[in-house]
Amino acid sequence: MSDPDPTPETPDDATKTPPRKRKRRWFRRGGILFLVIAVILVCLRLAMPTAVAWYVNRTIDQSPLYDGRIGDVDIHLWRGAYSIEDIRINKVTGNVPVPLFHAKKMDLAIEWDKLFNGKLVGRVAFDNPQLNFVDGESEGEDQTGAGGPWLDVIQDLFPFKINSAVVKDGQIRFVAAVTDPPVELTLDDLQASVENLTNIHDEVTPLVATVKASALAMGHAKLDYEMKIDPFSYKPTFQMAFRLIGLNVTKTNDLTRAYGSFDFEDGWFDLVIEMDAKEGQLDGYVKPLFRNLKILSRQDVKEDNPLQVFWEALIGGAAEILKNQPRDQVATLVELHGDVSKPDTSILQIIGNVLRNAFIRAYMPRLQGVAEDVEGLHFGPGSVVDPPVVDAKP
Repeated sequence: MSDPDPTPETPDDATKTPPRKRKRRWFRRGGILFLVIAVILVCLRLAMPTAVAWYVNRTIDQSPLYDGRIGDVDIHLWRGAYSIEDIRINKVTGNVPVPLFHAKKMDLAIEWDKLFNGKLVGRVAFDNPQLNFVDGESEGEDQTGAGGPWLDVIQDLFPFKINSAVVKDGQIRFVAAVTDPPVELTLDDLQASVENLTNIHDEVTPLVATVKASALAMGHAKLDYEMKIDPFSYKPTFQMAFRLIGLNVTKTNDLTRAYGSFDFEDGWFDLVIEMDAKEGQLDGYVKPLFRNLKILSRQDVKEDNPLQVFWEALIGGAAEILKNQPRDQVATLVELHGDVSKPDTSILQIIGNVLRNAFIRAYMPRLQGVAEDVEGLHFGPGSVVDPPVVDAKP
């Protein structure tokens, strides 16, 4: 007895693909798609530095008076950041020998810890930045940076709002090329920070942003600066404190010869500034102090220019008469009141404060508490070279 014929295949059975072959086909297609995506991502990653460099160059080159150029651009995807090396902004008009701005490195990154506050914001950091101001022989050779869209440039460089900024090992220079010899004033070793520009914590107090800075004036005198500010106020609203301690006045002789026609033989200079502005209305003071001041020397008397000797003798004699004898100090206090753009001062009050320092009580290089209602605006005792400053109330 013969076996029955096998069941003939139907047309549907002939078109069916075994499950194993379907899986292989999908694996193959998925692998090709993954490879294509990976190649695209690699190409994009390789092209990003060039594209970002082109965008940055175009962004910083917005002012017709200044030309911006950068070096290499590094992308840091893992921390949502990119860095720019050797960024320079040069003035294109006149013959200015130094750039307006130069930084060894500029880093822009997302502040990941601020995501816990529900905000996506950024931070900008500058390594070894240098800012140069120049007083040239003509307007075309002056370099002040005025009129440039610098805040817009920084905002355009990063897709998110900038919440904080950091400056490491910076320098600010002022050069007066019109004098002979040229005058140069410097702030070295500048360390600065700006925090909470976007009010990340939704604080109700108006002074939400903080600015802190320290530096060495002319390479040796300690400078401290603190500020609290309302970045959302239509009119300036801030509280600021500034103190410079122990500047050797002989380091500024090029400046005083050029603009005052005299020089210092010896002495020290301190400066304290405190301001409190509310909706554009300012209250504050400027307190300059000169210690152990000597202007006229025996060498000056031997010089051939009698007018120069007379002028220095006049200044030195006035300083000797108006100084506080126990502290060997000439000082005054200039009060500021009114509109922040043009505060009012009183010449009679300034003279009166000179006499107060000389004959009643000496001023001290310390804050007087104009902004004392805001916590944090204070400095510790200042250190000076000679003589020591007594930390006492004025």
